[in-house]
Amino acid sequence: MNTATPATEDTEIMDPTTAFLPIMLLLFIGMIFLSGRKQKQQMRETQKMQSELSDGDVVITTSGLRGTVVDASYEDTVDIEIAPGVVTTWVRGAVRETVNPDADAENNDEATDEAPVDGQPAADGRPSA
Repeated sequence: MNTATPATEDTEIMDPTTAFLPIMLLLFIGMIFLSGRKQKQQMRETQKMQSELSDGDVVITTSGLRGTVVDASYEDTVDIEIAPGVVTTWVRGAVRETVNPDADAENNDEATDEAPVDGQPAADGRPSA
C-alpha cells in the first residue's frame, strides 16, 4: 500500500531562469545571424560599387578625400584627381562611396538660400536674429 502524501512526494519546481536561459540564447544567436547577413549584404554592395567605378565618377575615399576618377582601367587601382592637375593612385578598396555632384549642388544651393546674412532679412522677409 502506498501511503505517500503530497507533502512527502519528490516534487521539483522549475527555476524560472532555467526556462528563460534557452530562449535568451536562441534570441542572441538569431541576432548574430541576422547582423552577419546585413553586414555581408553591405560588403557585397560596396564591392559592386568599387568594381563599377568609371571615369568621371566623383568619389570619397575611406580617409575622407573627395575627388574625380580619371582612370579606372586598372583591375586593382583607380586614379583620382583631387585638385586640378593633381592625380593620385588609390586601391579600389579605399573608395568608400560615390557622390552625385548634382544632388550635392542642390543641397548647397538650399543651404545658402536659407542662411541669411546678419542684418539682412531672410528669403521669407523675416529679419535675422
